[in-house]
Amino acid sequence: MTTPKPAPTEHRVQATAVLFDFGGVLTSSVLGAFEALGESLGCDPRLPLRLFGDDAEAQALLVAHEEGRIGESEFEQGFAARLRAHGAEVDGDGLVRRIQAGLRADTAMITLVAEVRDAGFRVGLLSNSLGDDCYAGFDLSSMFDAVTISGEVGVRKPARRAYDIACARLDVEPGATVMVDDLPQNIVAAERAGLTGVLHRDATGTTERLWAALGRS
Repeated sequence: MTTPKPAPTEHRVQATAVLFDFGGVLTSSVLGAFEALGESLGCDPRLPLRLFGDDAEAQALLVAHEEGRIGESEFEQGFAARLRAHGAEVDGDGLVRRIQAGLRADTAMITLVAEVRDAGFRVGLLSNSLGDDCYAGFDLSSMFDAVTISGEVGVRKPARRAYDIACARLDVEPGATVMVDDLPQNIVAAERAGLTGVLHRDATGTTERLWAALGRS
């Protein structure tokens, strides 16, 4: 009788780099900012976000803007038209600034980026952009080793190519990279691309899970 061989264990590459999302990770919730916009318009607070899920024209506008094919003004006017079509009274001028006004920098997460980098890991930004000046107040070039913004590279998360570009810019393999994002669909896509995903909900939980993914206590 032969002794069965143990099943081979999966070889896991040690993570050497982290990609961070911007809105909703380094800032307060983007979803909350859209709900605040809905409240300010006097309509259902969930309407702006619901349009991106249910309204084909609104979806197309967001994708085109995040991929850099249309600018802030064209997105604003088009999105305002979709909001009006669903009963909201809104002027497109300044609509993106109204959304951004609901965002606040998350200092604990910004500190975490610096701590991860100081620990010897490469850190990068992978962000779907919204607005022509959505990163104002953040010195991205000093915070990160590489920056990948959807409107500049012409592809957005959750497309696999976005993760491939961001990893290439960091000079790391996807299998050695951790992605921190607040949207589940982006984490699923990152893991399909070979990265390790950390779903962000708050700085305390993300800090614990990220260091664990990096093999640090």
